[in-house]
Amino acid sequence: MSFNPRIAPEVLALRPDYRALSLLADGVPNAARHAASDAVIEAVRAARPWPPYGDAHLESWREAYRAFGAKPQRTPSSVEALAKRLRNDGQLPEINAVVDLYNALSVRHAIPIGGENVDAYVGSPLLRLASGDESFDTMKDGAPFLEPVPAGEVVWTDERGVTCRRWNWRQGVRTRIELSTTRMWFVLERLEPMPIAALHEAGELLAATLRMLDPGVTTTSAILPA
Repeated sequence: MSFNPRIAPEVLALRPDYRALSLLADGVPNAARHAASDAVIEAVRAARPWPPYGDAHLESWREAYRAFGAKPQRTPSSVEALAKRLRNDGQLPEINAVVDLYNALSVRHAIPIGGENVDAYVGSPLLRLASGDESFDTMKDGAPFLEPVPAGEVVWTDERGVTCRRWNWRQGVRTRIELSTTRMWFVLERLEPMPIAALHEAGELLAATLRMLDPGVTTTSAILPA
């Protein structure tokens, strides 16, 4: 299957400074816990590192959200929600080894990071503005629920529907990384003033730690837009 993540021109018109690192990983042996990911996670919990550009980067994401009509004080970017949780109670969500790893790296580098199950995709990821006809698969009151998406919202999609709402606020159920997932796609999303070098650093650490889960893991990366 061809897997070619793309950014629509209208998103770049909204934020010309947007760049993302796309990382494909194959042969990943996910687990509930793993010593390699635990080491990174525990280091972040203990030290609570925050890069010099961190606060300004969060503010850039707030501005990006406001530009398409979202209210970041109610629905913050994924990294802001994680950083607030770590700051308030010293904890991060516990889901599985891979998801917990990229959440920890998200806080460490002050960058939104998404992780997706490649095999659940229909076609390739596309970051675009919603038309208003899409639905988003989520959970409501413990049951599956299709949520309407308003026109003009920045969303990640595939040929079946929306996979992530409000740029990087909430991921859908269908494409999330489970214990059985072995083919994974990660997207690390950057705005000014985060340095491009820091974007590469975050991606390299993620790839290196995934390879520590198993030496047979293969990774390829690219900067979006190409």
